[in-house]
Amino acid sequence: MGKYVDASDVDLDKEVVRHKDGSRITEEQAAAQGERIARRGRPSLTGKAETSPQIGVRLSSDLNERLKARAEREDKKPSEVVREALELYV
Repeated sequence: MGKYVDASDVDLDKEVVRHKDGSRITEEQAAAQGERIARRGRPSLTGKAETSPQIGVRLSSDLNERLKARAEREDKKPSEVVREALELYV
């Protein structure tokens, strides 16, 4: 058996499942861990529970330096500057 298994059918009130330290995992702890895992990653740009599409773009060194400089001047991330530019252009 692998390291991880589908635990959706495990009733922690009836079955004993333990942490690495040997302490028993409760339903409450399992639910809290599930919530933490579900919230991993960056929030969606749509505000909904969905993944935002991503694209990759190659830039010249000069354009990349100008992008980073503008982002720094505006106290933004380069990706924010790119999104704003695309909103204006497209």
